[in-house]
Amino acid sequence: MKKIQYYILTKSIGLYLNMLSFFNEEKAKNSAYTLFSQPRKGKIKKEKLPKTLQKATFETFQYLDDNFQTYIWKGDKNIILLIHGWESNSSRWKKLLHHLKPRGNTIIAIDGPAHGLSEGKEFNAPKYAEFINVVTQKYQAQTIIGHSIGGAAIAYYLHKYKNPLIEKVVLLGSPSDFKILSDNYVSLLSLNKKIKIRLENYYQEKFNIPIDDFSGHQFAKTFTQKAFIAHDTHDKVVLVEEGRKYASTWKNAIYYETTNLGHSMHDADLYQKIVDFI
Repeated sequence: MKKIQYYILTKSIGLYLNMLSFFNEEKAKNSAYTLFSQPRKGKIKKEKLPKTLQKATFETFQYLDDNFQTYIWKGDKNIILLIHGWESNSSRWKKLLHHLKPRGNTIIAIDGPAHGLSEGKEFNAPKYAEFINVVTQKYQAQTIIGHSIGGAAIAYYLHKYKNPLIEKVVLLGSPSDFKILSDNYVSLLSLNKKIKIRLENYYQEKFNIPIDDFSGHQFAKTFTQKAFIAHDTHDKVVLVEEGRKYASTWKNAIYYETTNLGHSMHDADLYQKIVDFI
């Protein structure tokens, strides 16, 4: 029943936007982008903070008009940075933290744009990469771990800033091609060609990169960091082919496929392999 309701909702929204495009293409494009970029969940309230985050030290950073939240579990001078994915927040690292903390490293988790306790309404990988850059300018992390679009943000960050201090990268269920994400969104709502073209032109204008070139595995061709790339064969959110793309171009990468973990990829054995890699 929920699937039917979801289908009716998405197609109804798409129908409205398609009709709007015949009268005002710019408004239709803006509405479509807003819907695409605004997460519907993942925010948390400070008074109802998950227990995992209550035990951390809080530090708030500012990027342009938005404050964003980080959580720090203090340890030695070796720093691990955690980057969550779409419609999530830093509490998603609860199970991995149980494996990382015994190492004694300093661990820093970032709430992405419009997620967790971070401000803003818009989420995208380039903006997330800016958050990563602000934190790494203060804390010189050697290892970065990202899940889902958090991993894509890491790939964009490494491409744009070429930080030589980053030694190791872990990507979990991460998408590579932004065009696939955009095409899936267009297909989900059954948006017409006019809106599709307008959106793609807007992405190029906003991010200063053609949509066909916005590709993590293409960026990875020049990466020198060691990488551990994991993807689940039953991931229905980001298909396993995306992980295989990263593995095919990242010169110094270990690729590991799991089964029946889905997109979340919470698994003790996998987390132990990550610890061993680090």
